[in-house]
Amino acid sequence: MTWSIAQVARMSGVTSRTLRHYDEIGLLPPAYVGGNGYRYYEQEQLLRLQQILVLRELGVGLAEIAEAIDSEPSTVAALRRHHARLLAERERLGVLADTVARTIAELEGGGDEVAPKINRPENLFAGFDSSQYDEEARERWPEQYAQSRQVVAETTPEQMETWQRDATAHMIRMAELKVAGAAPDDPAVLDEVEWNYRSVSRFWQPDACAYTKLGEMYVDDPRFRENYEKITEGLAEFQRDAMAAYARARLS
Repeated sequence: MTWSIAQVARMSGVTSRTLRHYDEIGLLPPAYVGGNGYRYYEQEQLLRLQQILVLRELGVGLAEIAEAIDSEPSTVAALRRHHARLLAERERLGVLADTVARTIAELEGGGDEVAPKINRPENLFAGFDSSQYDEEARERWPEQYAQSRQVVAETTPEQMETWQRDATAHMIRMAELKVAGAAPDDPAVLDEVEWNYRSVSRFWQPDACAYTKLGEMYVDDPRFRENYEKITEGLAEFQRDAMAAYARARLS
């Protein structure tokens, strides 16, 4: 049985444009191309597409997906390996669910409706795996990625732990300012964003335009947005607007 590109797009949730891109880069060629120029897929291609989507969910970059799939001795062997990784990911997501539940309980039970406090900030990030972003960052910003990895390599575990605590504290202070009704361009907010800018500048030096676009990514990228929204609703937008205000006021 064969399926057209439109049918595959509907059943998989992958856009036709993405399927054509996968074909162009050799990741997922169709079974054949009809006389009308349309791509058609068979079961073999659907199974390969499933593996591609699983590996994307696991944070593997497109450049490595083809090699990962083609190196497996059989489709079943590949699926067994993916299944094991998904089980591990399910366990990690269970930890994340507990993290969010604990944060909700602390915020609701803090006794201060205006500016709720977090008792143990380090608990906010239990279960997160930042390495899932590495490949994407390397593909999108190779020069900045190389620079940041050099900085990380020169950073001791103690220094990294301190930075992570400071980053957590920054996000919480931003949430407190938002809940208190401060505007994104409030001087107190801009002073707080100063920490974020200096922290980013340890890895690469963004100008006003780049820093504004970085703030937009916190909202546009669902993974970053989710991290902020776990602390308080609307924090991603508040962070973005505050970073844009900081760029206009202090970087332009």
